[in-house]
Amino acid sequence: MAARKPTRQTIAFGQEVIRLRHEKGLSRLELAEGAAVSRSYIAQVENGTTRCRRDFALRLDDALSTGTALTDTWDDILKSSAHPKFFADYSEAEATADLLRMHAETFIVGLFQIKEYAHVLLPSPDAFESRMKRQQILEREAPPRIIAVLAEVVLNRQVGTPEVMFRQCKHLLEVSERENVTLQIAPTAYYRGISGTFSIATQPTGEELLYQEISTGGFTSQEASDILHCVGAFAEMQARCLSVSDSRDLIRRAMDRWRL
Repeated sequence: MAARKPTRQTIAFGQEVIRLRHEKGLSRLELAEGAAVSRSYIAQVENGTTRCRRDFALRLDDALSTGTALTDTWDDILKSSAHPKFFADYSEAEATADLLRMHAETFIVGLFQIKEYAHVLLPSPDAFESRMKRQQILEREAPPRIIAVLAEVVLNRQVGTPEVMFRQCKHLLEVSERENVTLQIAPTAYYRGISGTFSIATQPTGEELLYQEISTGGFTSQEASDILHCVGAFAEMQARCLSVSDSRDLIRRAMDRWRL
């Protein structure tokens, strides 16, 4: 995981890792061996320059024989995070993924939202800033491969003013031209196995995490059966989508409507 600027949350977690490691009399190398990671990764966690996922906090607890001390600390840190707790695991997986597959039924996916569009959906300043920070993965040196399928309705559902919608559609068109992005529109229809917005983040190791939205928020899952269902449904839906070229034409027509 690439190093980044420390935050008060990652620094606080890192300090707790250091404290517990010292209590156990372990070096960074010994802890790294116990957690099956590199010494440099332990250093990043302790320095706060990376934010590990919850499953790694569990591994640290196992390596240090500290019960759930670090896992509880990780949970406490999330309570002050801009991400809702149900989304926090996924935001970390998204930030380090090599491949992202996304389906949006209600709104433009967060990674492709312009500021004005996001402002309407996220009135909380913290939530808005968090979404903008998520988009930084699009500008990194090696951005993830992104395959996005958007329901046709998201182009027609007004969020903000018509001008905002025109600019949002224009941005979608620009995003679709990126080499790492495949963007398709799913015409309004019934798609078997699809009943809501979801995303799948695939890591360089092949590990995958699924995020699904529900009316009260959302949830993440690493269950193979859940992921397999969504991967299969996504593939079937993608086969019935407009081509990339035809999807761009539809976005252009939406721009014309919002420009009037």
